Amino acid sequence: MALESLGKLLIIIGVSVVMVGAFFMLLSKLPWFGRLPGDIVVNRGGWSIYIPITTMILVSLVLTIIMNFIFRR
Repeated sequence: MALESLGKLLIIIGVSVVMVGAFFMLLSKLPWFGRLPGDIVVNRGGWSIYIPITTMILVSLVLTIIMNFIFRR
């Protein structure tokens, strides 16, 4: 019985990894994603800092809405 639940867990983890990978592949097709107003980019000399504040707020909002639909009881 324990091996059966371990097998199900591994399948769920594998499907989740594939879905996250597909999500990132789709995001790379959006030219504006990651360059929204409010994202901070500092380029000085030989270094740069990128702080995607607005992008992370947008991602958090979308994931919150999706999780609320999935886990609503």
